[in-house]
Amino acid sequence: MTQELLELARRAAGQAKAGEQVEVYASRGESVEVRVHAAEVESLTSASSAGVGIRVVVDHRQGFAWGASLDEDIVCDTLAEARDNAPFGEPADWNGLAESDGVPAPEADLDRPGLSAFATDDKVELALRLEATVRGADPRIKGVRSSIWSDGRSERAIATSTGLEAWGRSGSCALSVQAMATDGTETRTAGGSGVEREPADLDLEEIAREAVERSTRLLGARPIPSERCTVVFEPQVTAAFLAIIGSLVSGSAVLKGRSLFDGRLGEQVAATAFTLVDDPTDPESIGGMAHDGEGLASRRNVVIEAGTLQTFLWDATTGRRRGTPSTGSAVRGYRSTPSPGVRSLSIVPGASDADGLLASAGDGFLVQSLKGLNSGVNRVSGDFSVGAEGMRIRGGVLAEPVAGVTIASTLPRMLLAVRDVGRDVRRMGSTRCGGLVVGDIALGGS
Repeated sequence: MTQELLELARRAAGQAKAGEQVEVYASRGESVEVRVHAAEVESLTSASSAGVGIRVVVDHRQGFAWGASLDEDIVCDTLAEARDNAPFGEPADWNGLAESDGVPAPEADLDRPGLSAFATDDKVELALRLEATVRGADPRIKGVRSSIWSDGRSERAIATSTGLEAWGRSGSCALSVQAMATDGTETRTAGGSGVEREPADLDLEEIAREAVERSTRLLGARPIPSERCTVVFEPQVTAAFLAIIGSLVSGSAVLKGRSLFDGRLGEQVAATAFTLVDDPTDPESIGGMAHDGEGLASRRNVVIEAGTLQTFLWDATTGRRRGTPSTGSAVRGYRSTPSPGVRSLSIVPGASDADGLLASAGDGFLVQSLKGLNSGVNRVSGDFSVGAEGMRIRGGVLAEPVAGVTIASTLPRMLLAVRDVGRDVRRMGSTRCGGLVVGDIALGGS
């Protein structure tokens, strides 16, 4: 299986003519999703995809084409189309393929046998059991909006006329549920989820407990008076902010003038408790991979170390444009050319558990969920004002539920105001992080 996909990429890249560079990216994958509602299977979807993307660079002009098949004739046609497109590309000195930088690729065991051997009937049974567990956990749970099993396995190969070759295979599975709680006068909805490499590692009971606790504790939630206060972000909220921050340390954002971090390398941009890492070499990360989207070895990139901005994330093209080496951060699919981006973002854990974070806050606000974060953040200035719900914190413990409020600050001010980092790390997609305690956030309420 390894040789088949990689050999296909090699054969196509080996057809490079004198004076041109050819890169071939081939991939295939399969996925299953089971949706359950009211103790019945609402939908069961199985999908597969395969394709090839080819770049040709001639005289600093780049042509690209893709085909949704791995058939040899389609690959040949795609190479011909990429060649035809190259003369129409804008010439730029930085156009060109990646070349080996000598960094060794990590060992990566990312496709576990437990997933490939897990039968469809077992996937359905897990989704049904998750729904039943949530329904039976608390009399205030009056319904489950959805209970979902999802999984995916994929294989990728890259070969270039500049001598790079890479192959990788990975898989992951997830369970998620949305619980609806009511006290007879209102209904609150909240979810629980988990993602792992193998089904045996999914903790169904914990996923159900999370959904039940997060929905029932919001019953009776009301706005509270406006103030400036300390907030505690639950891991899901931390991950949402990390997605924004990750987009701002991309080399593409920097080159386009859309990053508030541009020009600040070596400066303190966060509290010393905050260290941000993009590490696709981490075998515990769902975003792990031995190579990036251009075939360079994955590596651990410390983006912010003890509050100091250390690096941006570059692929070969944006790195040349900026005059810096690639950080092995190219991301892509077969339908697109590479671009730099986060692959496996995490905050280095602190010492405090969930109760310790609340104690650190003293009096404040636990943020359980946000509304409109992506549209509510100015990615140039960092200003944000978004809807929030969660729990009041009094004396270091949770008090009354809160809804109908906003939190506002700027990303630079928020990062500098980080007071504590949680040790209880959660996976949210390819992001791994715990909770955060952040001081001096404006809370807009009644």
